Amino acid sequence: MTATGHAIGAAVPRQRRGLAAMAHDSRVIARRNLRRMTRIPEIVVFGLLQPVMFVLLFTYVMGGAIQIPHAGASSEVYTQYLMAGIFAQTVTFAVAGASAGIAEDMTKGLVDRFRSLPMTRSAVLVGRTLADLCQTSFTLLVLALVAVAVGWRIHHGVPLALCGFALLLLLGYAFSWIGALIGLSVRSPEAATSAGLIWLFPLTFISNAFVPVSSMPGWLQPIAYWNPFSATVQACRNLFGNQVGPVAKAWPMQHAIGVSIVSSLVVMALFSWLSVRKYRSASGRA
Repeated sequence: MTATGHAIGAAVPRQRRGLAAMAHDSRVIARRNLRRMTRIPEIVVFGLLQPVMFVLLFTYVMGGAIQIPHAGASSEVYTQYLMAGIFAQTVTFAVAGASAGIAEDMTKGLVDRFRSLPMTRSAVLVGRTLADLCQTSFTLLVLALVAVAVGWRIHHGVPLALCGFALLLLLGYAFSWIGALIGLSVRSPEAATSAGLIWLFPLTFISNAFVPVSSMPGWLQPIAYWNPFSATVQACRNLFGNQVGPVAKAWPMQHAIGVSIVSSLVVMALFSWLSVRKYRSASGRA
């Protein structure tokens, strides 16, 4: 073979297969979505405003009125109780953005163009969810600084606190796959935003995030205790050292860290499979 032939052969990259191909393609899609977020800073700014408003409103408007068992009612006590719930709500509400983003790509025909390229089918969704995870991480960082400003503190050290934030990001990433499925299933970004939010309100409020479950009707308490959202909130309170009052005797609350990890992994496995399956049969919508 000639020297030119060697040069051409060296210039042609080796074809990637399996996990290596998926990792490469996912990284390319994630970079594309992150670049888009930096070019449209309103996406990040408005994503930050909502959780910050929740912190301020719950802390200063309702904090002195909500009674925590064996701890009383004060804004200082409630701030410690509240923040794990606000953090968890923030990572799950990012689902609406994931739904709208994927629905927008569908309506513009971008997904059809991706499908025509020699790339791993799941990479489009993996890249999108990873980009959303990066945005959620930044939002959590800013929200934690706001929480410190209003009096929230960690009491079990930085390593355990980082474990708590890791659980939150795992929950958010798992739920982003629900958002991906919604975005692939509806006909417009507006519908995706509504569909991505409407089920989150009962999920987050029928939980231990904002009020003690013991204050709910008896028939509703088991639902709240077995809510995977409640398990993550309780796990974070344990890791942050923010447990106010006694821990509920319900089994998921006594084993909150394990329940949080397992439930997030189950949600991620189920909805990633459903999303990739839906993506393979989906087509752009005008």
